[in-house]
Amino acid sequence: MKHPDTLSSPLRYRAAACLDRMLLLLVLAGVALFILYPIVSVVATSLFRDGQFTLEYYQALFTEKNAGLIRNSLFVATLSSLGSVTLSFLIALNVYTLRGRSDSLIRSGLLLTMISPPFVSALAYIMLFGRRGIITHQLLGLSINPYGWHGVVILQIIGSISFATLMLLTAFDHLDARLILASRDLGASPGETLRHVILPLIRPALLSVLLMLFTMNLADFGTPIVIGGSFRVLATEAYLQVISSSNLGRASAISVMMVPAAAAAFYCYSRAMKQEERVRMDGRDSAVPTPYTPSRPIALLARGATVLFFAVMALKYGMILLSSLSNTASGTLTFTLKYWGDLPRSQWSSFGHSLVYSAVAAAGAAFLGILLSYFTTRRKLPGMRAVEFMASLPYIIPGTFFGLGYVAAFSHEPIYIRGTAGILILNMLFRQVSLTNKSANAHFATLNPNLEHAARDLGANRLQILFGVLFPILRSSFVTGFVSIFTSCMTSVGAVIFLISPGKNLASAELFQSIENGRYGVASVQAVLLILVTVGINLAFTAGSKRTKQRRKPYVFTA
Repeated sequence: MKHPDTLSSPLRYRAAACLDRMLLLLVLAGVALFILYPIVSVVATSLFRDGQFTLEYYQALFTEKNAGLIRNSLFVATLSSLGSVTLSFLIALNVYTLRGRSDSLIRSGLLLTMISPPFVSALAYIMLFGRRGIITHQLLGLSINPYGWHGVVILQIIGSISFATLMLLTAFDHLDARLILASRDLGASPGETLRHVILPLIRPALLSVLLMLFTMNLADFGTPIVIGGSFRVLATEAYLQVISSSNLGRASAISVMMVPAAAAAFYCYSRAMKQEERVRMDGRDSAVPTPYTPSRPIALLARGATVLFFAVMALKYGMILLSSLSNTASGTLTFTLKYWGDLPRSQWSSFGHSLVYSAVAAAGAAFLGILLSYFTTRRKLPGMRAVEFMASLPYIIPGTFFGLGYVAAFSHEPIYIRGTAGILILNMLFRQVSLTNKSANAHFATLNPNLEHAARDLGANRLQILFGVLFPILRSSFVTGFVSIFTSCMTSVGAVIFLISPGKNLASAELFQSIENGRYGVASVQAVLLILVTVGINLAFTAGSKRTKQRRKPYVFTA
């Protein structure tokens, strides 16, 4: 008589195969329904009115009235992007030439400054340099108007430096030190080495970062609304068309106009990554430390940019903390907890919503990202590369575009979920799913497939291999993806601002509303809470990850 386990094996394998197909269907349906469908809906909304094809919304963009908005948008986005890339290059060059503790401290500081709620820079800027600002009015006795294009450019530069510097540091870290040594051995000066060796090698990364920042600044509506004053740009017009006029067609057309820049940025970024991989392969075996020391003027400029940036960051965060605990209405600095008491209960519930929605979205995005990578990279199923590219679209296009897509797609039948918590969670989840997917792809590339072959030879089915073998190994990718996505969801506002409904508000949107209403003390409290919660979650997961690695013992194979 056969053993019962032997009899149940075919049934077990069929059940596992069925569940495997269901997981694949989950990934495909998710990408189709919650990424492609919203994107197509935005384009369709901009091209159709009452069921009739029309170019009316696009023609309206090129009227004399809107020509100024286009010029303003291009001017501010270009100036901000160039300023950010220039300062970021100097900071990255400074870090590249440093050694030991200073290098690690600056990198950690850059990571910490990225964990920042939206509009914090604008809030600090108003309180420091506004008409009643601490520096301009109380210290210098001046009454300066902080609003206008110059304020928008300054804040966009400040807000982009951390991201741009970390991107450029990746390119610097993969430079082949042997090329720099060869340049110096041939008699090139530090300036000539910088101009003819280093700059050409990182030029693709510089171009990709420049275009990515241009796209981000072009789609930024919050900074121009808060600090722009009468200076208007396309992104603010798109926001106002939805919020004030409910003109979804015109807002969609404006958002579609921003996509070509995003597509160009993604193309250049892909090219830069391919070139970076070639550089990495060329310099992989080189154990030579960084042999480059810049000339004294360049070194002073790079160190000055680094010191200036961190001084501004310290001033910004210090001002936010001080404003949450003090009052200057009487002309003197008075410490108080009044603003903490003024925080309405509804805003405490918004913090709860943000925590829950962000945690659910982060867990779901991390899980789906690993599944997508598994079916694409490991199983190599036909057509999955195209699905993976589609999944990366929300990360490429402006956030407002993706948010408008959910308004256009899910405000009517057959899928009517507007006004629910589900639409917020789904928007957060599918906007960030590509982040874990890329991390898992890199992890899969280092895994030996023989491990899976051995499990299959021992009788494991595909689900057992996925959840029993691969997922434990990919735990670090899941945790890293979860923390990064959670942080992004807690601090982002562009994609979800159109989806918030009564009773379903988020902390970042409450912060935006407080600044718009001039409640700067309450806004400071909200900013401090967002920073503390986000940094606390990051530190907790980092500490937990370190303890897990310390407890994990290496496998010892004996003959």
